Amino acid sequence: MTDSKRPITSATGQTTGQRFEQLIDITTKLRSREGCPWDREQTLKSLRSFLLEETYEVLDALDRGDLAELEDELGDLFFQVVFLCQIAAESRAFTIDNAIEKIIKKLVRRHPHVFGPDNGTTAKTTLSTSSEVRGQWEELKAQERAKKESRRGLLDGVPTKLPSLLRAFEIGSRVAAVGFDWKTDADVVDKIEEEISELRQAINVDSSEQREEEMGDLLFSIANLSRKLGVEPEAALRCANRKFCSRFGKLEERFRVEGQHLQETTLEQMEAAWQAVKNET
Repeated sequence: MTDSKRPITSATGQTTGQRFEQLIDITTKLRSREGCPWDREQTLKSLRSFLLEETYEVLDALDRGDLAELEDELGDLFFQVVFLCQIAAESRAFTIDNAIEKIIKKLVRRHPHVFGPDNGTTAKTTLSTSSEVRGQWEELKAQERAKKESRRGLLDGVPTKLPSLLRAFEIGSRVAAVGFDWKTDADVVDKIEEEISELRQAINVDSSEQREEEMGDLLFSIANLSRKLGVEPEAALRCANRKFCSRFGKLEERFRVEGQHLQETTLEQMEAAWQAVKNET
């Protein structure tokens, strides 16, 4: 039986802590005068695109269920976190130890049913279902946010750089926490039908701005239906994109085998092939 309190060791015989220290040392070396010119040039701002890229590669591996790829991509993402902390430490903003301490305190504070209540809170210490845990987590999160944003609006803290569907999801979650929400899933569906009707009207108007506005309203409502249904919209759309690409690839292969180019086929032919591919999957 494995002792859960014993440090985990790698194939090299090093503990997880030792490997972590090695990664920090490597990152520090890369940023030093004797290190890599490219790594030295990076800033907190310049690393944003790399962080986003690595995050999406992790999500892609998760969606495909590729654990070997997930292992590799998590390492890349982990390095981005260490890299960002190293740059912050150089400017004396904070260290990786500070960041770890923050998350440790947060996890303990938001799990009073596991670690006991935090001083000054009225959180429940006995929870029996995941829905109760989730509800209390959101309550504690809202209390923390209220302390930070005592002079700010409820939505001011929603990151503007989030993918728009995810941001709409988060906006809906924030306002729902204070009771500003549709009562039922059906109410959101009615709202979507209303937005579709308004979009139909905008299509007949020679105004790209109005079409964009109505399309945005429709997408916002769809994101909130996803929230009500417990479906993460970005994940759902990634799945739909992946399914479409897979089916279209099979459609292309059908015509390739027949010696036809897509540019030479009619829409009716492509539609027939598409339906055939759908029936196979």
